Amino acid sequence: MNRPSFEVADIVRAAGQRFIDKNGSWLTGLHRKVLFAIECCRTAALGGHKDRCARCGYKAISYNSCRNRHCPKCQTNAREKWLTARRRELLEVPYVHVVFTLPHELASLAYYNKKLLYGLLFRASAATLLEVAADPKHLGAEIGFLSVLHTWGQNLLHHPHVHCVIPAGGLSPDHQRWVRPRYAFFLPVKVLSRVFRGKFVDELKRMFRNGELRLPGTLKPLAREKVFRSFLRGLFRQDWVVYSKPPFGGPHHVLQYLARYTHRVAISNHRIVNFADGKVTFHWKDYAHGSRKRLMTLSTEEFLRRFLLHWLPRGFVRIRFFGFLANRRRANLLPLCRQLLAMRAPESLPYAETRLAKQAAWSCPHCGGPMAVVARLTHGDLLRELARQSSLVNSS
Repeated sequence: MNRPSFEVADIVRAAGQRFIDKNGSWLTGLHRKVLFAIECCRTAALGGHKDRCARCGYKAISYNSCRNRHCPKCQTNAREKWLTARRRELLEVPYVHVVFTLPHELASLAYYNKKLLYGLLFRASAATLLEVAADPKHLGAEIGFLSVLHTWGQNLLHHPHVHCVIPAGGLSPDHQRWVRPRYAFFLPVKVLSRVFRGKFVDELKRMFRNGELRLPGTLKPLAREKVFRSFLRGLFRQDWVVYSKPPFGGPHHVLQYLARYTHRVAISNHRIVNFADGKVTFHWKDYAHGSRKRLMTLSTEEFLRRFLLHWLPRGFVRIRFFGFLANRRRANLLPLCRQLLAMRAPESLPYAETRLAKQAAWSCPHCGGPMAVVARLTHGDLLRELARQSSLVNSS
């Protein structure tokens, strides 16, 4: 993929300090840390390393990445490593994609209670899938799946939802056979919607009774029990959006499919089409009008404000596994699934190849071989090395 013409880092470097000065009253240390990481990512400020091709010996100097999970440039390598680890867990069955979305009435409450309500979104959606799938009227099986949290819409506004990718089928209650879905739609979305809504609201009630919810600013009236109960009743006057896509293929397609949803941030650099005169223009899909592609232009201040809506609490895990793929169960149940599906055991890479893959930073531009780190460089080392190279060029 070609390098984008404009990056979020360009916007932060040009307008970040002015944005911080103007909005310091609500910006937290984590907001500032995100902006600093994006600004310094892959620059001399973070140091670097010397790389050498394992095949042809080509040498190059690379700047370090910030590795902040909110940085658009740092997600590619993390995604590739994660997908490589997932390759051994794929089953030879079709896969299903289900999306659970919070209604917009809960957006503000979720923003001020991110750790609590994002965690609840994971738990309620997972419990809903496991319960409905276990019902003999629907599938009658124990399923396994991964869930990925996204908090943004295409317009960068706050829109919390969870993407769940599920092997179509599951283990019978006695773990003696693989149960295949009897319907093309896998699980009924209307049932999923009602169960999800009930589980989420019940847990909200418990959190309110225990005084766990933060209710600042415009949410203060909800601190009164009567107002909060009325607020919850309003949530039952609409269907909650649960969307299930048709099965999209087997293990050969699922990794490419997962790459679209796992290690993503609110906006990729490739969506930004222009940055000039204090304004940012980017592509977005208008799902309300047939996924039509449109352009949106925002001031740099509004762009950065929307971008920072999607910071995650420190230590919050945004990719989680459930059912027979849960971390404590997959070692025993995945081999059983393969056995019941008559699959061959996954081949493991030789130790040397695995170690080389872990060390590889990028591919050699000459022969395509893996570039491995051979020396670490501090900020001072980089400045001296760049000065030395510059003097060599000038003398020649």
